[in-house]
Amino acid sequence: MVERQEQAAPEAVLTRIGQVVMLHHGGDREEARSRFLDLWAEIGEEGDPLHRCTLAHYLADTQDDPADELAWDLRALSAAEELADGRAGGDPASVQGFFPSLHLNLAADYVKLGRAEAARSHLRRARAAAGLLADDGYGEGVRSAISRLALRLEEDE
Repeated sequence: MVERQEQAAPEAVLTRIGQVVMLHHGGDREEARSRFLDLWAEIGEEGDPLHRCTLAHYLADTQDDPADELAWDLRALSAAEELADGRAGGDPASVQGFFPSLHLNLAADYVKLGRAEAARSHLRRARAAAGLLADDGYGEGVRSAISRLALRLEEDE
């Protein structure tokens, strides 16, 4: 019984994150940010890295200040790196598909902050990791966004 509760709890957190994502996509950015921050307070800086990665990734999208968005995206990347290098246990290969999007988001953050070289660095990392993406709608969407940001950076040169 206890084992089932422990297994359900992580899924419940991801479900709650998903519910707030729907709220955000429905247009209630302020309420979504508030609920995400409440979840972050529950999970904590030392919580499950998958939860921290997912939550920070979505929390970044609710920020008004590009510097705050960058800070949350950096938290998401750090948590994904914990998973990928095995520090958090689990299957490191299970998060490899996160990296193209995480680096793309960081590149976009750095563009907003006028830090083109940092943006290019993360864009290169996004491109390098994009080969891990499936040939599906998500993979195509991330690869297209990488290409669009690359064009934008070239135009700014």
